[in-house]
Amino acid sequence: MNRNHLRKTRLMLGALGGLAAPRIALAAGGAPAGQGLASFVPLILVILIFYFLLIRPQQKRMKAHQTMISELKKGDRVVTAGGIIGKVTDVDEDTLKVEIADKVRVTVKRDTIASLAD
Repeated sequence: MNRNHLRKTRLMLGALGGLAAPRIALAAGGAPAGQGLASFVPLILVILIFYFLLIRPQQKRMKAHQTMISELKKGDRVVTAGGIIGKVTDVDEDTLKVEIADKVRVTVKRDTIASLAD
């Protein structure tokens, strides 16, 4: 603000008899110290709601899926991400051999297993 604007503000405050002084002072100088923290409370609440309703359940599902993938063994019936249902015939470190029909075996990555078919 420039000096002329400040003078006009002071003159207006004097003419109003000080009734509007707190409102004009807040508009010119900013919010009081107590309201600065209070303005962040709704934002913090929204972040907490998103965490507990969206982020945390998704992390639990991912952890359960990783556990299921790591515990796959020969003989398990699985569903791939493409929707193919088959039986695990061989387990490697990061791939599986899945029998999808009689004498038809495909090699799939462990990450593409969506769920157990049982």
